[in-house]
Amino acid sequence: MLDKIGVAGLTLESELEVDKSSTGISVENVTVNIGSSRILTDVCVNAPQGSSLSILGPSGCGKTTLLRVLAGLQKIDSGTVSLDRKHVVSDQINIAPEQRNVGLVFQDWALFPHLTVLENIVFGLNRADRKSPTKEIMELLEMVGISELADRLPSSLSGGQQQRVALTRALAPQPSVLLLDEPFSSLDTGLRVELRSEVSDLLKLLNVTSVFVTHDQDEAFTLGDQVAVMNEGRVVQQDTPWELYRHPANPWVASFVGEVNEITGVASGETAETSIGTVNLCNVAHGAVDVIVRPEELLLIEGTDSLITRIDYFGHDTIYEITTSTGVGLRCRRGGSPLHQVGDRVDVKHSGMTTVSFPK
Repeated sequence: MLDKIGVAGLTLESELEVDKSSTGISVENVTVNIGSSRILTDVCVNAPQGSSLSILGPSGCGKTTLLRVLAGLQKIDSGTVSLDRKHVVSDQINIAPEQRNVGLVFQDWALFPHLTVLENIVFGLNRADRKSPTKEIMELLEMVGISELADRLPSSLSGGQQQRVALTRALAPQPSVLLLDEPFSSLDTGLRVELRSEVSDLLKLLNVTSVFVTHDQDEAFTLGDQVAVMNEGRVVQQDTPWELYRHPANPWVASFVGEVNEITGVASGETAETSIGTVNLCNVAHGAVDVIVRPEELLLIEGTDSLITRIDYFGHDTIYEITTSTGVGLRCRRGGSPLHQVGDRVDVKHSGMTTVSFPK
């Protein structure tokens, strides 16, 4: 999709003069009640200008409500919202949606079936640009790779093509903030992976501050410079994907952003003694703890202490389910083809990486 970006006369983000400390999005202590139900409670998230923020959480946690707050489609009960360094919601201010310079990409794309691709894209522009699209609009179609589809109706397009049209329509008015609500959920897996990479590259190129709502951890980590994890109407943790995975704020976040083995241990400072030996901790702890060990941190060596009860092979890696002599169930992920069989006896050791623990 980005092999034709030269026609737009744009430069890569690294060549742009961007103040990374400037705030593209700031949400402070936002609370939303709908009827008698509390939907959001003291929500705080932020994203620098030109960055991408993923909102990750289970169904019903308030992700889409937060997106609607940013768009101006949902009133709040308290808190403040700033977009592109301007207050749009506070006790005294409530800027209308059409005045926020925000682009929206919906889950179902919401294309007008009776309009051509080009007519869909220019629909939100002023009358003059709708009648005679500017050079910049035509360059945007070229950049996204849909210029040859301009005269076609949405019903004649594939799912991926329709998604590109929806994205281009949202970008046509040159928004300062782009909001995307589960934009790839209706696409098949292969196309979803391809398109999200293309979209991520395009938004970085255009220096557009973006917010992606998703329940998919892989998608959130791929798209977000930072990820805000929500649960039950609250933001539990916002951090980089690496920090979320390696240093989750609590056991719930740990299990939500990836598989975990919770292993009981006794901590004494920066180490804990467990059933798989001494584990190095990234946090100082003392006494009884649950140590969070990712499956890829476990090693299988020759031994007799544990029994392999199940093997799942995925091509790029293999998952082993193991029961130790003390009855503890563990999952171990190793790269490549299986080196053991169900029924084999092994010993399980920790790789030596530092990991997080939580008091019992």
